[in-house]
Amino acid sequence: MSRITTLIIALFLVSCSDNPEKMLTHLNGYWEISKAEMNDGIEKDYNFNASIDYIMVNDSLKGFRKKLSPNFDGSFTTSQDAEAIEVKIENDSLNLYYSTPYAKWKETVLEANETHLKIVNFKKDVYLYKRYVPLDL
Repeated sequence: MSRITTLIIALFLVSCSDNPEKMLTHLNGYWEISKAEMNDGIEKDYNFNASIDYIMVNDSLKGFRKKLSPNFDGSFTTSQDAEAIEVKIENDSLNLYYSTPYAKWKETVLEANETHLKIVNFKKDVYLYKRYVPLDL
């Protein structure tokens, strides 16, 4: 394969991964934070998580994010608290607008596929998530 063909294929794959509509199809589900890259350069790896995020967005682009604590039997413990989400595609970006009784904020999805989710917040802190896989004991 020539270098030009390889370059064209690589550019095509990169451009497809940035498609907000395609990223939206991967947003729903259980996500476990794996790393945070703070705007000041500090990075934090998460090797163990006591809680995971459950994201659900419906066809009208509204939904919620909720914190869940996995149990050993495969079930989850949760509170009734949830953050309402409204999803908007703006300027070729997939934006998540959150609201609770206490605050409103926006995050932008940088990457979303079957296994990974990458989000940046208003402080320019980047959060990397991996698809949650229950422990098989």
